[in-house]
Amino acid sequence: MGAGFIVLLILVAFALIVLFRTVRIVPQQTALIIERLGRYARTLEGGIHFLIPFVDKVRANVDLREQVVSFPPQPVITSDNLVVNIDTVIYYSVIDAKSAVYEIANFIQGIEQLTVTTLRNVIGSLDLEQTLTSRDQINAQLRGVLDEATGKWGIRVNRVELKAIDPPMSIQESMEKQMKAERDRRAVILIAEGSKQSNILTAEGEKQSQILRAEGSAQARILEAQGQARAIQQVFDAIHRGKPTQKLLAYQYLQVLPQIARGDANKMWIIPSELTDALRGIGGALGVPEKGRGPDGDDEEWVDPGDAQDVFQETVLEDPKQALAEARGMAGKASQEATEHAAPASRVQPTVGPPADAVPPYEPPPFEPPAPPAEGTEPPRT
Repeated sequence: MGAGFIVLLILVAFALIVLFRTVRIVPQQTALIIERLGRYARTLEGGIHFLIPFVDKVRANVDLREQVVSFPPQPVITSDNLVVNIDTVIYYSVIDAKSAVYEIANFIQGIEQLTVTTLRNVIGSLDLEQTLTSRDQINAQLRGVLDEATGKWGIRVNRVELKAIDPPMSIQESMEKQMKAERDRRAVILIAEGSKQSNILTAEGEKQSQILRAEGSAQARILEAQGQARAIQQVFDAIHRGKPTQKLLAYQYLQVLPQIARGDANKMWIIPSELTDALRGIGGALGVPEKGRGPDGDDEEWVDPGDAQDVFQETVLEDPKQALAEARGMAGKASQEATEHAAPASRVQPTVGPPADAVPPYEPPPFEPPAPPAEGTEPPRT
């Protein structure tokens, strides 16, 4: 009983071993290299497969998916004799499992050594600056060389990347100083350009403001001059319409004399020779008769009028509306006359007698015909 049970167990174990060696389930993207009696028989891909037990043997299990392998930093010398450490990353995939197993003993090690030698050849023809700025070119050259060399191994190199390029510490410090100096230079240039633009804009603003102030000052002076001209013209017209006498002019002359002598720098004041004549005229204007003359400067003696009756007591003012209407009518009539007689003939002025204070012999001034009146104004009446 005991011996039969042991034999049964042995048979069951043998059957399981035979079944395990006969049936093989291969996962997707995996390849099994089968050898029969020591020689390559076939490559099993994903699915279920049956083998001859104790005759067929699985040599290698190859993963067909894309693999990533990172190599340690490798020292490489550039064309300007600088040693840099470069880390590389390889992306590859197995396209022929039989070649990957039988053409090379360890394709990972082969890819690493091939990458190092190719990298040294590529970097040796470049200087440090080109090495740092030409990563795409280096990657393309490495990929082309590796893909061509690993094709017979059943390996396809999909991508090569330079993970890091580390120059010596002294070179790194020099590069940092250079970059700092370059950035400082750019900052100074930007600040100078900003200051230049600011100064230009400020100068343009000051220029425009000065132009505007000058224009405003010019317009203000023109308006002020026009106002003064109008005021002088009105005063001049008013004086001529009022027909001032010699006495009024002498009185105005005396009023201006204190203003002439008001200055602080005036240490000496010279009395003009006309002052006596002016005082004589003022005396006549104030009612003080000269010896042998009346208040009007004639040869008649001056007589005190006494308490004369006010001639304005019986004066009656007109209605403002009526006076306004009459003034409008007179203005219209004067405008019509000015239009009809735009260029009136010169009239002979009466002979003007010598003034009261003239010293004989007296010669009358030459006669000058009056200028024609301006358009829209009333011609002078004699």
